[in-house]
Amino acid sequence: DEVTAAPGLGLSARVEGQALRIGNRAALEAAGIAPDPGLMADADHAASEGATPVHLAVNGTHVASFALADPGRPESAKAIAALQAMGLQTVMLSGDLPATARAVGARLGIGRVEAGLSPEDKLTAIRAMGPGSVFVGDGINDAPALAAAETGIAIGTGTDIAIESADAVLMSGDPTGVVRAIRLSRAVMRNIRQNLFWAFAYNVALIPVAMGVLVPFGGPQLSPMLGAGAMALSSVFVVGNALRLRRAA
Repeated sequence: DEVTAAPGLGLSARVEGQALRIGNRAALEAAGIAPDPGLMADADHAASEGATPVHLAVNGTHVASFALADPGRPESAKAIAALQAMGLQTVMLSGDLPATARAVGARLGIGRVEAGLSPEDKLTAIRAMGPGSVFVGDGINDAPALAAAETGIAIGTGTDIAIESADAVLMSGDPTGVVRAIRLSRAVMRNIRQNLFWAFAYNVALIPVAMGVLVPFGGPQLSPMLGAGAMALSSVFVVGNALRLRRAA
Protein backbone atom coordinates (compact mmCIF):
# COMPACT_ATOMS: atom_id res chain seq x y z
CA ASP A 1 0.00 0.00 0.00
CA GLU A 2 2.92 2.31 0.77
CA VAL A 3 6.30 2.07 -0.93
CA THR A 4 9.43 4.03 0.00
CA ALA A 5 12.72 3.81 -1.87
CA ALA A 6 16.06 4.25 -0.13
CA PRO A 7 18.79 4.88 -2.73
CA GLY A 8 21.66 2.43 -2.36
CA LEU A 9 19.71 0.33 0.16
CA GLY A 10 16.40 -0.98 -1.10
CA LEU A 11 12.66 -0.61 -0.66
CA SER A 12 10.27 -0.61 2.28
CA ALA A 13 6.54 -1.12 1.91
CA ARG A 14 3.38 -1.93 3.80
CA VAL A 15 1.20 -4.58 2.17
CA GLU A 16 -2.02 -5.79 3.78
CA GLY A 17 -0.83 -4.56 7.15
CA GLN A 18 2.56 -6.28 6.86
CA ALA A 19 5.75 -4.19 7.03
CA LEU A 20 8.09 -5.39 4.30
CA ARG A 21 11.66 -4.37 3.66
CA ILE A 22 13.77 -5.66 0.79
CA GLY A 23 17.32 -4.65 -0.02
CA ASN A 24 20.94 -5.31 0.83
CA ARG A 25 22.45 -6.09 4.20
CA ALA A 26 22.94 -2.40 4.95
CA ALA A 27 19.17 -1.94 4.54
CA LEU A 28 18.52 -4.51 7.26
CA GLU A 29 21.09 -2.97 9.58
CA ALA A 30 19.76 0.54 8.97
CA ALA A 31 16.33 -0.66 10.08
CA GLY A 32 17.75 -2.40 13.14
CA ILE A 33 16.86 -5.86 11.80
CA ALA A 34 19.15 -8.72 12.87
CA PRO A 35 20.30 -10.77 9.84
CA ASP A 36 19.61 -14.50 10.00
CA PRO A 37 23.03 -16.28 10.23
CA GLY A 38 22.02 -19.19 8.01
CA LEU A 39 20.55 -16.99 5.30
CA MET A 40 23.55 -14.69 5.43
CA ALA A 41 25.96 -17.61 5.01
CA ASP A 42 24.14 -18.67 1.85
CA ALA A 43 24.10 -15.06 0.66
CA ASP A 44 27.85 -14.65 1.21
CA HIS A 45 28.52 -17.83 -0.78
CA ALA A 46 26.38 -16.55 -3.65
CA ALA A 47 28.18 -13.19 -3.54
CA SER A 48 31.57 -14.91 -3.88
CA GLU A 49 30.33 -16.40 -7.15
CA GLY A 50 29.30 -13.02 -8.55
CA ALA A 51 25.62 -12.94 -7.55
CA THR A 52 23.96 -10.06 -5.70
CA PRO A 53 22.22 -11.03 -2.44
CA VAL A 54 18.88 -9.37 -1.72
CA HIS A 55 17.24 -9.81 1.68
CA LEU A 56 13.58 -9.72 2.67
CA ALA A 57 12.33 -8.81 6.13
CA VAL A 58 8.71 -9.04 7.27
CA ASN A 59 7.62 -7.17 10.38
CA GLY A 60 11.21 -6.70 11.50
CA THR A 61 12.30 -10.33 10.95
CA HIS A 62 14.74 -11.48 8.28
CA VAL A 63 12.79 -14.25 6.55
CA ALA A 64 14.41 -14.81 3.15
CA SER A 65 17.37 -14.04 0.94
CA PHE A 66 17.63 -14.15 -2.83
CA ALA A 67 20.68 -14.34 -5.10
CA LEU A 68 20.30 -12.31 -8.29
CA ALA A 69 22.87 -12.97 -10.98
CA ASP A 70 23.37 -10.95 -14.15
CA PRO A 71 25.55 -12.82 -16.66
CA GLY A 72 26.40 -9.51 -18.28
CA ARG A 73 26.67 -8.75 -21.96
CA PRO A 74 29.21 -10.86 -23.85
CA GLU A 75 30.69 -7.69 -25.36
CA SER A 76 31.60 -6.22 -21.96
CA ALA A 77 34.97 -7.95 -21.58
CA LYS A 78 35.85 -7.02 -25.16
CA ALA A 79 34.98 -3.38 -24.50
CA ILE A 80 37.08 -3.27 -21.31
CA ALA A 81 40.07 -4.82 -23.10
CA ALA A 82 39.75 -2.30 -25.94
CA LEU A 83 39.63 0.64 -23.52
CA GLN A 84 42.72 -0.61 -21.72
CA ALA A 85 44.51 -1.07 -25.06
CA MET A 86 43.78 2.62 -25.74
CA GLY A 87 45.75 3.49 -22.60
CA LEU A 88 42.70 4.26 -20.45
CA GLN A 89 42.35 3.22 -16.83
CA THR A 90 39.18 1.27 -16.10
CA VAL A 91 37.57 1.38 -12.65
CA MET A 92 34.42 -0.39 -11.48
CA LEU A 93 32.28 1.62 -9.04
CA SER A 94 29.61 -0.67 -7.65
CA GLY A 95 26.98 -0.64 -4.95
CA ASP A 96 27.20 -4.42 -4.68
CA LEU A 97 28.99 -6.34 -1.96
CA PRO A 98 32.80 -6.44 -2.30
CA ALA A 99 32.79 -10.19 -3.01
CA THR A 100 30.23 -9.80 -5.79
CA ALA A 101 31.96 -6.80 -7.34
CA ARG A 102 35.38 -8.45 -7.23
CA ALA A 103 34.04 -11.58 -8.93
CA VAL A 104 32.47 -9.53 -11.73
CA GLY A 105 35.57 -7.34 -12.04
CA ALA A 106 37.81 -10.39 -12.36
CA ARG A 107 35.55 -11.86 -15.03
CA LEU A 108 35.69 -8.62 -17.04
CA GLY A 109 39.39 -7.96 -16.51
CA ILE A 110 38.96 -4.82 -14.39
CA GLY A 111 41.87 -4.46 -11.98
CA ARG A 112 40.49 -1.72 -9.74
CA VAL A 113 37.13 -2.38 -8.11
CA GLU A 114 35.42 -0.18 -5.53
CA ALA A 115 32.34 -1.84 -4.00
CA GLY A 116 29.62 -1.12 -1.50
CA LEU A 117 29.27 2.45 -2.77
CA SER A 118 26.23 4.63 -2.26
CA PRO A 119 25.25 7.19 -4.94
CA GLU A 120 27.11 9.81 -2.89
CA ASP A 121 30.21 7.60 -2.75
CA LYS A 122 30.19 7.22 -6.52
CA LEU A 123 29.85 10.98 -6.87
CA THR A 124 32.84 11.52 -4.56
CA ALA A 125 34.92 8.98 -6.49
CA ILE A 126 34.17 10.64 -9.83
CA ARG A 127 35.05 14.09 -8.49
CA ALA A 128 38.31 12.72 -7.12
CA MET A 129 39.27 11.51 -10.60
CA GLY A 130 39.25 15.08 -11.86
CA PRO A 131 39.34 16.17 -15.52
CA GLY A 132 39.07 13.51 -18.19
CA SER A 133 36.72 11.26 -16.23
CA VAL A 134 34.15 9.21 -18.16
CA PHE A 135 31.37 7.42 -16.29
CA VAL A 136 29.10 4.79 -17.82
CA GLY A 137 25.94 3.79 -15.95
CA ASP A 138 22.29 2.91 -16.29
CA GLY A 139 20.67 3.00 -12.86
CA ILE A 140 19.08 5.51 -10.52
CA ASN A 141 22.10 5.27 -8.24
CA ASP A 142 24.36 6.24 -11.16
CA ALA A 143 22.62 9.54 -11.92
CA PRO A 144 24.74 11.81 -9.65
CA ALA A 145 28.01 10.35 -10.99
CA LEU A 146 26.79 10.63 -14.58
CA ALA A 147 26.05 14.32 -14.06
CA ALA A 148 29.37 15.00 -12.28
CA ALA A 149 31.69 13.20 -14.71
CA GLU A 150 33.33 15.24 -17.44
CA THR A 151 31.55 12.88 -19.84
CA GLY A 152 28.59 10.84 -18.66
CA ILE A 153 27.42 8.00 -20.89
CA ALA A 154 24.12 6.26 -20.15
CA ILE A 155 22.94 2.91 -21.43
CA GLY A 156 19.81 3.39 -23.52
CA THR A 157 18.08 0.46 -21.83
CA GLY A 158 18.59 2.01 -18.39
CA THR A 159 16.46 4.29 -16.24
CA ASP A 160 15.08 7.62 -17.42
CA ILE A 161 16.88 9.60 -14.73
CA ALA A 162 20.24 8.11 -15.77
CA ILE A 163 19.56 9.00 -19.41
CA GLU A 164 18.57 12.55 -18.49
CA SER A 165 21.75 13.00 -16.40
CA ALA A 166 24.13 11.81 -19.11
CA ASP A 167 25.89 13.69 -21.90
CA ALA A 168 25.54 10.80 -24.36
CA VAL A 169 23.33 7.72 -24.62
CA LEU A 170 24.19 4.34 -26.12
CA MET A 171 20.91 3.52 -27.82
CA SER A 172 21.79 -0.11 -28.50
CA GLY A 173 23.04 -0.83 -25.00
CA ASP A 174 26.20 -2.36 -26.50
CA PRO A 175 29.16 -1.42 -24.24
CA THR A 176 31.54 -1.44 -27.22
CA GLY A 177 29.75 1.76 -28.21
CA VAL A 178 31.83 3.49 -25.52
CA VAL A 179 34.98 2.45 -27.39
CA ARG A 180 33.60 3.74 -30.68
CA ALA A 181 32.55 7.01 -29.07
CA ILE A 182 36.02 7.64 -27.63
CA ARG A 183 37.72 6.74 -30.90
CA LEU A 184 35.40 9.08 -32.78
CA SER A 185 35.97 11.93 -30.31
CA ARG A 186 39.73 11.51 -30.64
CA ALA A 187 39.43 11.48 -34.43
CA VAL A 188 37.32 14.65 -34.34
CA MET A 189 39.86 16.51 -32.19
CA ARG A 190 42.70 15.34 -34.43
CA ASN A 191 40.75 16.49 -37.50
CA ILE A 192 40.07 19.89 -35.95
CA ARG A 193 43.79 20.41 -35.25
CA GLN A 194 44.68 19.37 -38.81
CA ASN A 195 42.14 21.78 -40.31
CA LEU A 196 43.27 24.66 -38.11
CA PHE A 197 46.90 24.04 -39.02
CA TRP A 198 46.08 23.83 -42.72
CA ALA A 199 43.97 27.01 -42.68
CA PHE A 200 46.66 28.93 -40.78
CA ALA A 201 49.56 27.72 -42.92
CA TYR A 202 47.64 28.19 -46.18
CA ASN A 203 46.68 31.76 -45.38
CA VAL A 204 50.11 32.70 -44.04
CA ALA A 205 51.69 31.40 -47.25
CA LEU A 206 49.27 32.80 -49.84
CA ILE A 207 48.03 36.11 -48.39
CA PRO A 208 51.43 37.75 -49.01
CA VAL A 209 51.37 36.37 -52.56
CA ALA A 210 47.89 37.80 -53.11
CA MET A 211 49.14 41.16 -51.77
CA GLY A 212 51.88 41.18 -54.43
CA VAL A 213 54.77 41.04 -51.95
CA LEU A 214 56.75 38.82 -54.31
CA VAL A 215 56.24 40.98 -57.41
CA PRO A 216 59.24 43.32 -56.76
CA PHE A 217 61.42 40.22 -56.55
CA GLY A 218 60.21 38.79 -59.84
CA GLY A 219 57.56 36.65 -58.25
CA PRO A 220 54.10 35.99 -59.68
CA GLN A 221 51.24 38.43 -59.39
CA LEU A 222 48.08 36.66 -58.25
CA SER A 223 44.91 37.90 -59.90
CA PRO A 224 41.75 38.31 -57.78
CA MET A 225 40.15 35.40 -59.67
CA LEU A 226 43.03 33.08 -58.88
CA GLY A 227 43.02 34.31 -55.27
CA ALA A 228 39.33 33.47 -54.94
CA GLY A 229 39.97 30.07 -56.47
CA ALA A 230 42.82 29.44 -54.03
CA MET A 231 40.55 30.25 -51.07
CA ALA A 232 37.87 27.94 -52.45
CA LEU A 233 40.48 25.19 -52.75
CA SER A 234 41.37 25.69 -49.09
CA SER A 235 37.74 25.28 -48.10
CA VAL A 236 37.41 22.14 -50.22
CA PHE A 237 40.43 20.63 -48.45
CA VAL A 238 38.98 21.38 -45.00
CA VAL A 239 35.58 19.90 -45.90
CA GLY A 240 37.17 16.86 -47.53
CA ASN A 241 39.35 16.26 -44.49
CA ALA A 242 36.30 16.48 -42.21
CA LEU A 243 34.41 13.97 -44.37
CA ARG A 244 37.07 11.38 -43.55
CA LEU A 245 35.47 11.17 -40.10
CA ARG A 246 32.75 8.96 -41.60
CA ARG A 247 35.27 6.13 -41.64
CA ALA A 248 35.95 6.61 -37.92
CA ALA A 249 32.28 6.59 -36.94
